[in-house]
Amino acid sequence: MDDAAAVDRRAVHEELERARTTFHRLLDSAGDTDLRRGTEGTRWTNEQLLFHMLFGYVLIRPLLALLRVFGRLPPGAGRAFARVLNAGTGPFDVINYLVPVGGARVLGRSRTGTAFDRVIAWLHRRLDAEREADLRLAMHYPTRWDPLFQDVMTVADLYRYPVRHFDFHRRQLTLADDGRRVRDPAPAGPRPCA
Repeated sequence: MDDAAAVDRRAVHEELERARTTFHRLLDSAGDTDLRRGTEGTRWTNEQLLFHMLFGYVLIRPLLALLRVFGRLPPGAGRAFARVLNAGTGPFDVINYLVPVGGARVLGRSRTGTAFDRVIAWLHRRLDAEREADLRLAMHYPTRWDPLFQDVMTVADLYRYPVRHFDFHRRQLTLADDGRRVRDPAPAGPRPCA
């Protein structure tokens, strides 16, 4: 492993830990009324959006599995798969909205925090076990599913994706964070997930 790769891994580990700490601070400081409050620019409540932020990390496991398959196939296979997924954006958007609605209700506050810790711990272990060649595997992604997806993403890109997704949605929460209300405007450009 060269120094550049070690620095990249360390940076990803730090980003994961920053998100974990922030997630717990937001979740632990929110009252029930805060969690039921609507968010900025989405149809979710704060509790549902927090679940959606968790779900962005949970999805990395199946996304990594897909990338390991399509990353070893000719690029045309991944491009065709991404086109099929893009064609199904409508149903995906419905599912993407409904999963946090139900998931937040089922998990509740404490299990959401525990699930976040578990998925972050898994990502740390998995990242440490990655071979350099595997970090460079790449495939095409359905860019209509998420504005943060790039047309082509590597395994290394995928490890950074959930933190970008987390930071994007954090600005939409209407929870208190260190004594101030988090209501930063969402960045102009891509549409939010819901």
